[in-house]
Amino acid sequence: MMDTKTNLFGKAAPVAIATALAFLISPAPTANAAKAPLKVCAGAKENPYSMRNEEGFENRIAKALGTAMDRKVEFVWEDKPAIYVVRDQLDKGNCDVVIGVDTGDPRVLSTTPYYRAPYVFVTRADSPLEIDAFDSPDLAKADNVGYEPGGPAEVMMVQHGLFSKNFNYVKSLTNFKSSRNQFLRIDPALMAGNVASNKSDVAIAFAPSVARYVKESDGKLKMTAVPDNNFRTDGEPVLFHFDQSMGVSKDNEKLFEEIEAALKKAQPKIHAILEEEGIPVEEATKPPSDSKS
Repeated sequence: MMDTKTNLFGKAAPVAIATALAFLISPAPTANAAKAPLKVCAGAKENPYSMRNEEGFENRIAKALGTAMDRKVEFVWEDKPAIYVVRDQLDKGNCDVVIGVDTGDPRVLSTTPYYRAPYVFVTRADSPLEIDAFDSPDLAKADNVGYEPGGPAEVMMVQHGLFSKNFNYVKSLTNFKSSRNQFLRIDPALMAGNVASNKSDVAIAFAPSVARYVKESDGKLKMTAVPDNNFRTDGEPVLFHFDQSMGVSKDNEKLFEEIEAALKKAQPKIHAILEEEGIPVEEATKPPSDSKS
């Protein structure tokens, strides 16, 4: 009579042994192998924030976030101005997170702000002009004041009767292109460079956009924060200090919570990056976006 038990064991043993050996010699999966890359929506030509060569300070912040999340960072580049990144990349699911948005941006879930920064007046360090507010008498004496059209600086320049005087210069910063049906970005390096080369007396810009160029001027340029006490003629405030957050899609609350946790871990590194960039960082004041509720 055939020994069924022995025969079955003898037939199955090679398979069982091979399986066990394969398990023992297979490399253990790493933590990164189990995690998908963090796809970061990024402007390709948004100096100094984000650039395809990854030398923008937001590119560096993205990598610090990826390290804190134990995820490799992959940039999804957008060649159009950064204002289109949410619409053309994040909303279409091409990427996971935008590194810099105003806290409370209604298009996204915005994280707890990781820094706050002011608009600044950029002047030459040796300039005799003393400008620390829009009502400073010397601002009216300044020639060729540069600023982004359509922003808060333009509102106040109009209010103080300085719009027409600087109209042609501001238009020249976009090579006199029409803003009709398109967004025209003024290169912050150009605005700061014109002040350094005496082509302009003052540039008014968000500090993160010009801090690098002020720092690279080796003391030739200086920044003075615009006070946050400006109002339109109808009494509505005109804000010049803004909290900055990271933004994720409104339907991705899981990733939102993961980034919130990682931001706390990455904050020291992020602060060091902002400090190295020369950005005058203020204490953030706003709570996380409530748009997810």
